[in-house]
Amino acid sequence: MQTFKEKWTGVLIGKMHNEGVTSSELAKELGIGKAYVSMILNGQRHPADAEKTFNDAFNKILKERDKGNENSKY
Repeated sequence: MQTFKEKWTGVLIGKMHNEGVTSSELAKELGIGKAYVSMILNGQRHPADAEKTFNDAFNKILKERDKGNENSKY
């Protein structure tokens, strides 16, 4: 079985690294297993709409963190 990474997965992995978002956090937000997240990010699975779904989940995690940081300032 040949695997290939789609460009968006490399970009997302870089963003996750820069923001300190783990694959476990992403899996929890998506409601799927960490192993399946890994398969998608490593190019072993290619579900429809994965790019949008994963990026939306990543952005939601960041938004929730920002809300938490705003609340802790006061």
